[in-house]
Amino acid sequence: MADKHRISFEPVDIEMEAGEDEKILDAAFRQGVHLMHGCREGQCSACKSYVLDGEIQMERYSTFACNDAEVEEGYVLLCRAHAFSDCTIELLNFDEEELLNSAPLQQVSTEVLEIVEHTRDIVGLKLKPVEPAAYEFKAGQYADLTIPGTDEHRSFSMATTPSTTDHVEFVIKKYPGGRFSSLLEEGIAVGDTIELTGPYGNFTLKNGHVLPLVLMAGGAGMAPVLGLLRYLSETGDTRRIRFYYGARTAADLFYLDEIRALGERLADFGFVVALSESTDGAGDLDVAVEAGVVTDVVEAAEPELHKAEVYLCGPPPMVDAALALAERRGVPEDQVFYDKFTTAVQPDE
Repeated sequence: MADKHRISFEPVDIEMEAGEDEKILDAAFRQGVHLMHGCREGQCSACKSYVLDGEIQMERYSTFACNDAEVEEGYVLLCRAHAFSDCTIELLNFDEEELLNSAPLQQVSTEVLEIVEHTRDIVGLKLKPVEPAAYEFKAGQYADLTIPGTDEHRSFSMATTPSTTDHVEFVIKKYPGGRFSSLLEEGIAVGDTIELTGPYGNFTLKNGHVLPLVLMAGGAGMAPVLGLLRYLSETGDTRRIRFYYGARTAADLFYLDEIRALGERLADFGFVVALSESTDGAGDLDVAVEAGVVTDVVEAAEPELHKAEVYLCGPPPMVDAALALAERRGVPEDQVFYDKFTTAVQPDE
């Protein structure tokens, strides 16, 4: 059995243990310590921290996330870091509310309840937790689903809320050659078993926050935003809430009826669809439609974006453009929340 070492985090005064054979971020999840993270593959820098004391070695990572000079200075990516002694680590990015207030990592065997074709390239997947029969998470988080017959996994955001205890819903984009998504067409069927590990992610609503909300999504980024909207509706949130969804054409839209129904139960809700290729057929949808990419539509419609909390989820180019927009508009970093899945191995995310 690999040696274990004590990890002390500053400035939050939290201690835990980590085995030499596990990444520090994984050890934190195992013990219910919810550190900031993003891709979990050493490519995004969300978990970048500074080693104050101790011996740490990293697995392969992107120098765009942590360059050689930073590594020499003592910076590490916790998703790639292994401890080989007791260590003291300074967290550069953390949310005190989330640190010890999130569900610990769980491994759940699930049964496929439903597979639904939402659009030509978006599939809905509903899974029933079987062993254990309960799965704890927060609205907006994501989970890893193991590709049946392999040790590989893919990350997908959950569209359900914790109050829905009989199933967990995912919205998955199909890619040519995608290891998981291609199985949804032929290979995965109702009644099959899929292993789930989670929850992950910081794309969650924060207790006690009162700023207006601007939600932006594209493609399968619908999933966590729908989860947030469902939760906001359940809790009767009274804030100004605006949801902007980007798609190519009217044929790429889905969940419109439910979004409309959720909005009717919210005090101040608006929903706008941005169609980047064509608005043909959009006039029959009973929804506000703008031509163009979603970030341009938001820029024109939200002159006081800096006074809102901004939630972003979608394809990496959309998230990059939205982050650039938030920076231009002076939105403080602690008011911006996003999940941007990488596609380094297989483009299922």
